[in-house]
Formats: sequence, structure tokens, C-alpha cells
Amino acid sequence: MGRDVFEASAGARAVFEAADDALGFSLSGLCFEGPEDKLTLTENQQPAILTTSIALLRALEERTEVKPAFLAGHSLGEYSALVAGGALSFESAVRLVNARGRFMQQAVPEGHGAMAAIIGAGPDVATLACEQAAAETGEVVSPANYNSPQQTVIAGEAGAVSLAGEKALELGAKKAIALSVSAPFHCSMMEPAAEQLVAEMESVQFSDASVPVVTNVEATANQDGKRLPELLGRQVTSPVRFTDMIGELSASGASRYLEVGPGRVLSGLLARIERRSKRANVCGLEDLEEAVQFINETGI
Repeated sequence: MGRDVFEASAGARAVFEAADDALGFSLSGLCFEGPEDKLTLTENQQPAILTTSIALLRALEERTEVKPAFLAGHSLGEYSALVAGGALSFESAVRLVNARGRFMQQAVPEGHGAMAAIIGAGPDVATLACEQAAAETGEVVSPANYNSPQQTVIAGEAGAVSLAGEKALELGAKKAIALSVSAPFHCSMMEPAAEQLVAEMESVQFSDASVPVVTNVEATANQDGKRLPELLGRQVTSPVRFTDMIGELSASGASRYLEVGPGRVLSGLLARIERRSKRANVCGLEDLEEAVQFINETGI
């Protein structure tokens, strides 16, 4: 992950080196050489994705001026957005997401929690299925990601999540797909992680963002650095309101979106939410020139 841009860009190299220094171990070595089972541990994967995302951004900035009107990210991606907007230093962010991943993994014993994607039905169906499953089992299950009008991810205790998937199918959903995750993110089972993260943030310096950042928790634009510890703490146990976030951006005049970081998941979700939007991705070195052209043509 990220080796190509590391080798091609001085700015990207500086980001990986800063991550290694901040964490006190070779995150770059994990990204480039593995082993895969260690890289995919949440406490390593979160800083790896953040680092690769910011490295790609710095490589892009070497090639053209990047002047977004708004910033946003999905779950972990909100930290990348805050770094891009100057609200959080990269070094602070990479240490914070390393701790965040560790706290999340420790919050729930392995195998006790689960997540599933409810596809082909509105969020009301997913919510009702969770309510019915929680009532029958007495266990935790709730919407975790409102990803698009026809896709909602749910999270909670394994039995309740499984039953909620069955309920959703009975209520008309087309699919209920169990997700391969290490913990049930963005639900009340993450409360211990949220408490630890809030304590961790007491020593972190936050600044006002230079560009409005649309938050996961409220789906509204925020530039106030003083609010970030509260918002990021709440994010751990609250659903990611991605559909509402895109609605807020669209209502504010956004029509052109550039996704920076590993993968193209958000662009796919965006296409389902705002079909008329123009979209581009920077997932790796090979995408940089096309992204430069997109920026120059659309004015991002």
C-alpha cells in the first residue's frame, strides 16, 4: 500500500517518514512489505490508510494547486479531511488513529460483534429490522453507516445482527451481507473506545479548519477546532451519515468530488446518491495525472 507514490514523490516520502517517526515503528515497512495479517490489524490499518491518503494528497499538490471548497471523509476518512484542512497535524492524526484502532479492537471481544450491509431497501427498513431484532434478543444492533439511499450498514452483537439481516429480507431488502470486520464499529458497543479516545485527545492540539469539513455525526459543515474532540468522540458510537453529508454538500453547491485515498468505495456510493455529480479518484500513482486534468477542467 502506497509504495508507488512513496518512490515517485518527495512529498509522499516525507509523509511516510513522518508516520514512522510519530509512531515509533516502521509503518512504511508494514505498508510496503507486510505481513498482511499484521497490516490488517485495526490499530495498524487505520494509520496505514490515513498515511497513504495524505501521501497521495501531497503528491497531487506537487503537480497542481488543490483548493477544495469543502472537505469530508467517511469514518476514518474524517481524520484525513481534518489533516487536509489544517485542523489537525498529520503527526497528531496518525498517533490518534493508531490509538483509535487499538481502543476499538479492545472494546469488544473478537467474535462477539458483527456488521452487515442491508442492500436494496431504504434506511427505514434497516432501522425497523434492527429495532425488531433488538427487541427479540435483548442485544445491541443499530444502523452504523447510512451509505446510500439503498444501502445501510448495521452493527452490534453477532446474534442480533444476524437476526436483523433476516428481518430486513422479510421487510423487502434485496440482500443482507455479513461483512468481514474485526469489531462492530459505530454502535453503542464502542462506548469504551469512545471514552478512551476522548481522554487521548486531551493532549492533542486542534485548530480551526481552513476549509469547512462536513462531519460524520451531524452531516453539517464545521470549521471550529474546539468542537472536534466532542465530534470525533461521538463519531465512534454514532452512525456515519454519509447520505446526509452528500446532501449537505449538494445543497451548498458542490457538484464536483475528488476522492483521495486507497479504494474507490466513496465514489461508488456518491454515484448512487448524487448521480449528476462529477467524480474522480486518486487511489495510486497512476491516477495522479488524470486527477490533475480533472482539477484543471472542473476548478477544484
